[in-house]
Amino acid sequence: MLSAFLSAFRTPDLRKKLLFTVGIIAVYRLGATLPSPGVSYGNVQKCLDTLQGSGTGVLNLLDLFSGGALLQLSVFALGIMPYITASIILQLLTVVIPRLEQLRKEGQAGQAKITQYTRYLTLGLGILQSSAFVALARSGQLFQNRCDQFPIVPKGTGIPDWLTLTILVMTMTAGTGVVMWLGELITDRGVGNGMSVLIFTSIAARLPSEGWKIKTTKGWGMFFLVIALVLLVITAVTFIEQAQRRIPVQYAKRMIGRRMYGGTSTYIPLKVNQAGVIPVIFASSLLYLPQLALQFFDQNNPGKTQAWIQNHIVKASAPEHIAIYFLLIIFFTYFYVSITFNPTEVADNMKKYGGFVPGIRPGKPTAEYLDFILSRITLPGALYLGIIAILPNFFFIWLDNQQFQNFPFGGTAVLIMVGVGLETVKQIESQLMQRNYEGFLR
Repeated sequence: MLSAFLSAFRTPDLRKKLLFTVGIIAVYRLGATLPSPGVSYGNVQKCLDTLQGSGTGVLNLLDLFSGGALLQLSVFALGIMPYITASIILQLLTVVIPRLEQLRKEGQAGQAKITQYTRYLTLGLGILQSSAFVALARSGQLFQNRCDQFPIVPKGTGIPDWLTLTILVMTMTAGTGVVMWLGELITDRGVGNGMSVLIFTSIAARLPSEGWKIKTTKGWGMFFLVIALVLLVITAVTFIEQAQRRIPVQYAKRMIGRRMYGGTSTYIPLKVNQAGVIPVIFASSLLYLPQLALQFFDQNNPGKTQAWIQNHIVKASAPEHIAIYFLLIIFFTYFYVSITFNPTEVADNMKKYGGFVPGIRPGKPTAEYLDFILSRITLPGALYLGIIAILPNFFFIWLDNQQFQNFPFGGTAVLIMVGVGLETVKQIESQLMQRNYEGFLR
């Protein structure tokens, strides 16, 4: 991987792309640290120092994806999450709404239209999410009412409250639009998928502080042990992410005019982790709903049902929480794979162009064969996602649940970082091959 980056820096064109990507990342991180107008940055720091990373419940995952910008209500507080949510919603609606499915089949023009719809939906979700977070900060629930002595959005500043809140919402929504634009700039003029690179940057920005927190609270021995376990997990994730089942496809020879086409052999790569990180995000979001519901009840006098939900469903180290989380990931893995990969459509396309799987008849038998193979490899993929995702829960038990709620060395963070890293390196290597390819005459 390092050799690929070194070779890329020796190539002028790729060097410009890499430097451009680094510049956009610097702008993104600058926006993630700029406080929004009306927010008391000093009170935010005092509150974070008082809590000492004791967790923020439902906002843990979102704060991790924003690189810690969410709890500071910075300009880029929402990060890339509204865009991710909008993309997932559009992808799910494509299966339900025939118009969107038709646009998806129209190629580049239809995809451009869907991308435009995603941008509009992103801004709408940005308004909703920024309004919710500002309201939580105003009421003190952003930190679960444990920082009431340090008001994040101070009152009585001489400016009407409605104007302060409106400016905050507009600033954070505009920040979402700018983040979306920065991601598209990286995709067009930089290296890799821009949105994925920004998520990678946000997660990587949390690693030094969380690692140093382990050292200061547990000592050097525990620090090096955690680093060794992290490297072991990253190695396993890299191995599984690269694993795939290759189904051979043979194309028959066809005469078109005086020229013969076809007669080639290729394969359909079915990854073991066909669903990516989406099932983990779905399961995390669904599992956070009980904690959201608890916010509407009296926190000082919890009832028996409320206390049981808090201790067995919401608590990350509870066995019930871990079991439900694991089962939800398996369910959403099968669900997402079933709506994103259509064996019947793949079999029909193969039949249309004269392709067939050796030993399998074209058409319906091929679709049944693909469905059988997909169901066989989805199970280990789902188990792999579930095991990786629940690793932080065991870290909570091992390291201290109250001090490492935002532990970024496992689960979703590792899956995203390894996936983005592999994708970026592959793109760099493919561009290097295009520029350094040696033909038969050289």
